[in-house]
Amino acid sequence: MKFQPDPIQSSSVTAYGPGWVTVNGQNFTSNLVISTESAPYLWECARFEDLQISHFERLAELSPELVIFGTGERIRFAHPSLLQCLYARGIGVETMGTPAACRTYNFLAGEDRKVVAALLL
Repeated sequence: MKFQPDPIQSSSVTAYGPGWVTVNGQNFTSNLVISTESAPYLWECARFEDLQISHFERLAELSPELVIFGTGERIRFAHPSLLQCLYARGIGVETMGTPAACRTYNFLAGEDRKVVAALLL
């Protein structure tokens, strides 16, 4: 019996390292948003300290079940007031380092979950 993984039908992280992520073979060196429902796009937030409610409101517009928030090399938690727009819509948020966020996104996307990864590189 030959085992083969089912192909992921949406965007997937194909590689990552310090300061970069590759999605479906395309290399990104800026913060980005990956979604199972749309093409990846650059996230207009330059640094963790620059986060605003508007950054998370744009994620909420994608209507995911869950947002995976990758905060770089170390875990940093956004103030709850920034995430309120997600919570109000019943959207879960999981915060983790960006490498773990990439792996978690791929796992959930492989299960056909409606998930968004917001990654700070």
